[in-house]
Amino acid sequence: MAGTMGQELIGVGRSNNPDPREAGAEAARRAADMLKPAEIPAWVLLFCGGKHDPAAVLAGLRGVVGPLPVVGGSAAGAVTSTGFGYSGFEVAVGLFPEALGIPDILTDSGLLQGEAETGRRLGEGLRGSADERVVLLFYDSVAATSPPKLHPASSLIEGIYDGMGNCRPHLVGAGTLTDMNLSDGYVFDGTKPRKHTAVAVVLPAGITAETTILHGCIPVSSFMTITNIDGAEVFELDGKPALEVLETMLGIDVADDDGRTLSLMVTLGEKHGDPFAEYDENRYVNRLILRVAADRRSITLFEPDFRLGSIVQIMSRDNGLMVQSVRNGVRLMNQRLSGRRALMALYIDCAGRASARSGSEIEEAEVLLDEISIQAPLLGFYSGVEIAPLDEMRSRPLDWTAVLTVLCCNT
Repeated sequence: MAGTMGQELIGVGRSNNPDPREAGAEAARRAADMLKPAEIPAWVLLFCGGKHDPAAVLAGLRGVVGPLPVVGGSAAGAVTSTGFGYSGFEVAVGLFPEALGIPDILTDSGLLQGEAETGRRLGEGLRGSADERVVLLFYDSVAATSPPKLHPASSLIEGIYDGMGNCRPHLVGAGTLTDMNLSDGYVFDGTKPRKHTAVAVVLPAGITAETTILHGCIPVSSFMTITNIDGAEVFELDGKPALEVLETMLGIDVADDDGRTLSLMVTLGEKHGDPFAEYDENRYVNRLILRVAADRRSITLFEPDFRLGSIVQIMSRDNGLMVQSVRNGVRLMNQRLSGRRALMALYIDCAGRASARSGSEIEEAEVLLDEISIQAPLLGFYSGVEIAPLDEMRSRPLDWTAVLTVLCCNT
């Protein structure tokens, strides 16, 4: 690892400039201004709003910091300590000093040929270097736009764990989007913007992480078994048509609005660990309802990782609970980090949680900014899928979730 760790922080900058080259340069300058005068930047995290040309943003950034490795990708919006927004013109930059070490960057552009195979190759590459390290994973969520098709994160993650064998990193990441309408997505692979690509960044051994999962969905049903499923389409819960079960419990008729109300009200959640333990949102994997089929009485989930026999619950998706989850979770993270040397807080926020999409009267990103007291810069972005550790052994892709990860120095 290059250098020795002192009181270094990661420089963070944001810009709303509608000119992409200027936006990249402004965000880079603001990030560089946070570094010590003698610090040499080593690599960059970069997130770009969907109205920008990513190559032009990259050119503007490199005009300030030079030809450094750049990873990250598209974002529906950005969050930093100075504010947040999702106009499409946001650019957010994290500039990592050389004294923190040089990461290993692995890329694979085979998502169109198979997400699981891409993950397996990445996992094999991680096996020798990533055990007990912090790994940031980014991939572009949108496989095709006509008709709309996503790259399933669950297949990618399963492939990564298959390839890693017994290697167990602290894996955090996201599926990237250009906007809230799932119009497109891309990642930066170290050198340029790429489609159908997954990028894994193995942080230096001196950097550790604390992560919490924030969603606020709570169970409103007993445990039920999936008794008929095909991929992401759930046909039966406890032997009854899945759509009928949800309509009966919620007292709605999806014929009224093609299922949009249902999608906003509930998710299906799978609890991990002791099923009889007290409620802990960090133990649930929630799946958004992408669409319903009234003729088949089925629901289709955002990811195809639930299986025949999976035990699930109907989870209330409530804006008030979402906001309270952020408030409580950030306060607990403040306490956990007391006395620790934090380098940067990374906030990966589902784009659907923004008030423009969720209908919430309160922006949960604003609650984050009000509550966070960690003495380190904040870099956040709006994503399509969030990836975080569900326990010490495995990370999972998540829906309608925020993931707060604080990078720390372990010396």
